[in-house]
Parts: sequence; structure tokens; C-alpha cells
Amino acid sequence: MSFASSLVVSSNVEISPSSFGFLDSVRDGSQIPDSSRFFSRNRAAKMMKKRHKWGNYSHSSQLKYPVIAASMVVNPAGAMTVSSEQKVYDVVMKQAALVKRQLRTAGELDVKPDIVLPGTLSLLNEAYDRCGEVCAEYAKTFYLGTMLMTPERQKAIWAIYVWCRRTDELVDGPNASHITPSALDRWEARLEELFQGRPFDMLDAALADTVTKFPVDIQPFKDMIEGMRTDLRKSRYKNFDELYLYCYYVAGTVGLMSVPVMGIAPDSQASTESVYNAALALGIANQLTNILRDVGEDARRGRIYLPQDELAQAGISDDDIFAGRVTDKWRNFMKSQIKRARTFFDEAEKGVLELGNASRWPVWASLLLYRQILDEIEANDYNNFTKRAYVSKAKKMMALPMAYARSLLGPS
Repeated sequence: MSFASSLVVSSNVEISPSSFGFLDSVRDGSQIPDSSRFFSRNRAAKMMKKRHKWGNYSHSSQLKYPVIAASMVVNPAGAMTVSSEQKVYDVVMKQAALVKRQLRTAGELDVKPDIVLPGTLSLLNEAYDRCGEVCAEYAKTFYLGTMLMTPERQKAIWAIYVWCRRTDELVDGPNASHITPSALDRWEARLEELFQGRPFDMLDAALADTVTKFPVDIQPFKDMIEGMRTDLRKSRYKNFDELYLYCYYVAGTVGLMSVPVMGIAPDSQASTESVYNAALALGIANQLTNILRDVGEDARRGRIYLPQDELAQAGISDDDIFAGRVTDKWRNFMKSQIKRARTFFDEAEKGVLELGNASRWPVWASLLLYRQILDEIEANDYNNFTKRAYVSKAKKMMALPMAYARSLLGPS
């Protein structure tokens, strides 16, 4: 199970099996089918009266994890190896450095002017509009929150969302069983072309334009693809260190992609690194919540996204999970896992306050709604084998004004 869109998704999204028609072509390396498959037939027909060709377009349950710190570990053979924390820490520092360089010259994250080439402006506008349509269809709550953003930031977040969703669907979509490592290699090569200003299709073009305007680095995008590779070869995680790295790959990366676009408040006194750490923590928290919600669903696919050493310590076997046994041992184990996820949410809250004013509402909405999934697991008496924890529409509607109220609170 991978869910790449943690910062940019509502808490209960249903995906149509036919929503992402590009999967077949990625698998065999051919041209990506028309992006209208993201939309209903009548809307697609209206929007795709003419086709555009995109050529070169320039322009352990310890609480140490939420606060990222460099570390080394010793493997059983006695050799020093880099821990998951260290790997993620290095990426976080690099992303923060990119933003700080721009902050030194601009005061706040300024948007670079459009690079307008003959005939491309109208196509770019259409590309961004399509990204907005995708976001509105599959992440309604977050899309509503983006309405407060400036048009430039709004469009950029939509473009990032679409790329993350398409990437996630490669291994979690209806054709996931046919996706091979070589298909992911082709997707990564296409990403590199995109960052060089050579998008493959219209949806790629929106992201290609975004990365020319904001200090967005390619590494989190590549790391997300690495998370998809992990799903192809791995169905168990020995300990939380391994699971943490996976959560970073498939969800924490979204926070690192998004901070440069969302912007840091001009009056924030927090370090750039701390804001990135908080964004990372929200991604980790959301993914841990996904994992706890989907234990039964993943088990039916032969996957267990829980630390094996902690399961053993709790006296729980893989067979117990496959059989869906809700015992006191399971309840106690789930309590500790939920506590860990909430710790990451607590860490994430500190960073939301430091974001730009217009960007705080959608992030607060995501955070509050995902936290409620943990409450629902508890309400289901920790039966996440046959009962799906979800946030009702009524609770979602109640959460939105609460998220908006919190978004009005800026840096302390």
C-alpha cells in the first residue's frame, strides 16, 4: 500500500478503476494516452476537441523520529550503516537550503514571472485547468482549501498533486500487477526530462512550468518513485526504521515538494529546516494513519505494513493478522501504533503555523481530518480488519470551519 498524496488529499477518496488510463503505456513504454481520462466523458469530450502536441518546452516506538537528527547505526555484522533518519535528514537539509537561498534575496518565496513562448500560454493555462479538475474530483476537501491561495501557488499545488497521484496509481491502480521495475525506470527518466523543460504530455507540462517558478528540487520526486519500487519488492518491514523510510518515500516527500510552493510566512521566526521537518512529519503521520486504517485490506493482498519486531514483542504473528483476530494483544498493539501516529501529527502542527497565510487552511484540513481517522479506529474497537475507519461527511463539514479558524493563527 502506498499513498503518495498525503498533504493533498481528502480523508476518504474513492478512485475509479478507469481513472488513470496512462498506466498501460507506461508499462510498455509507449505514448501516454490522452489525459482526458481523468475526467467524466462529457467533460473530456468538451475539453479535448483538439489535441496539442507537447514538444520541447523551455522554461521502535521511540519518539526520536518526528525531530529529524543525523544518525548512524550498526548492523548485525558490526558495520556502520546510514539510518533511515540520516537519509531523510540529508534530503530535508538540501530542500531547506534551496528555499533559504531564495529567502535571502526575496524576503518571502516570490513567484518567478511566466516564461511565455509563442503558442504556449493558452496551452499552459489549459494544462493547469486540467490539473485543477483532477484535484477537485479526487481531493475535494483539499481543493476547496486551495481556493484561498494565490492563483500561482494554487496552480502549482494542483500540478504537484496530479504528478503524485499518477505516480501512486502505477503501483496501487487497477493495472498495478502489470507494472515492472523497468516501467518505473521509464517514469523516472520522464521525470528528469520534465525537470529539464521537456514534458511528455499536457499534465507534465504544468509541473514543468511549476518547477521553473518555485525552488522545487527533483529529489523528493525521485524518492517517491523509489517508494513505488519498494512496493514492488517488499511486503514486510523488519522494524520502524524500515517503515519510516518507506513512509518518507511515499508520503513525506509530498511535504518537501509542497513547502516551496505554499511558502513560509514573512513574519515566521522558525528555521526553514524546522518547517520542512514539520511538513515531513505530517506526511509520515498521514501514511501511518493510512497503514493503520488499511490493515485488513493490505493483509488480503499479502502485505503487512507494521514493524515485525514490534508485532513479535506484542505476541502477534502474521497468521493472526491474516485471520483478522481482534484480541486484547491486538488492541494494546494498536494503541501504541496510534500513539506514535499522533506524535507525528503533534509535530506537524508546529509547522503549519509557520506557513504562508493563504496556504494554512488546506493543510489544517488535511491534518484534522486524518487525525479523526485514528479516532474512528478506536471507535471501531480497533477492528481494522473488517471495519473501515472513515470520517463521515458531517464530520468533514464540521472540520472545515475549525481548520479555517486555525489557519487564521500565524506564527507565534
